[in-house]
Order: sequence, then structure tokens, then C-alpha cells
Amino acid sequence: MQYRRAFLPGGCYFFTLVTKNRRKLFVNSMALDVLRNAFRAVKIKRPFEINAIVVLPDHIHCIWTLPEGDADFATRWRLIKTWATKHCNADMRQTLNGERTRGPKQTIWQHRYWEHLLRDEADYRHHVDYIHYNAVKHGLASSPMDWPYSSFRHYVKAGLLAEDWGAEGVVFEDGIGNE
Repeated sequence: MQYRRAFLPGGCYFFTLVTKNRRKLFVNSMALDVLRNAFRAVKIKRPFEINAIVVLPDHIHCIWTLPEGDADFATRWRLIKTWATKHCNADMRQTLNGERTRGPKQTIWQHRYWEHLLRDEADYRHHVDYIHYNAVKHGLASSPMDWPYSSFRHYVKAGLLAEDWGAEGVVFEDGIGNE
């Protein structure tokens, strides 16, 4: 069976990307800067809006809105993954491969990624909540406010979420976050 992706120009999508073998690569400021710079570099040439994001040690969840008339998220992800792989240092590759490597750099990502075309405002809201609660779900923080590598603080600052949102736990509909 061949996988088919949903391409909607100007669409809003939820994505999950995972590191190769679920290695915990995004654990220090240097690795996070590589990822941040990969996003910045690609956004300059192929704009998109990041509506929500969380970066965990071994995976990323985010929501993007693409420009009107543009449905090409696949090229953007390929460029982000390639940029991050090319710019990762020997320590990140050692974490990935278990030994220091020379020569061609191996990818730091699993092949493929998960994408979900958000259908409506409720679907969007549920996935934003899932993103912001993800660090708590994985035991990395006691509340979303405690995890610094997400867009949660931006939502609080904009008055879209309360600072204590998620501190008491969150229950998700079936299917949300199980993509």
C-alpha cells in the first residue's frame, strides 16, 4: 500500500517528527540551536507559520500554516531535516551512532514523519493542547509552563491560555495525539 498525504494549499497541518532510533538528541542548547536555525533558514526561502510547537529530546510536534496557494510541506521538512543533519556536530552524531564518525554525516531523523491536515477549529484546538501538554505526558515537566521548549509561554503571553493550564492534567479525545 502506498501512503498518500493530504495536500491542501494554504492548509494547517499537525506534524510529528522523530529522531533516528528515538535517540535523545535535543537535550542541550547547542542541539536546540541547530534545530532552531534549521527552521529559520528554511522559512526564509519557503515561508510558513509555526502556530504551535514542542521540542522534546527525541521528537517534535508542531502545527504549521502554509501560505495561500502552497501545499508543499514535504519540501520544507526535507530541507529542515537536511539542514539540521548537515549542521549537527560530532557530539550529536556520536549520540546517534554510538561512536564518533568522520566522513558523510548520517541523518539524525527517522525517514518519514506524521502529518495530519487539521479539519476545523476544534481539531486545531485539540492538537494545540496536545502539543503543549506533551512534555507533561512524557514526564519531562510537571506542567506545560515548566517546559521551556514549546510555544506554550507565547500562548500564555497572548492571553490564549492560562499560566496554570494543564497543571491538573488534560484528557484528550480518542485519536488526538495517537497519530
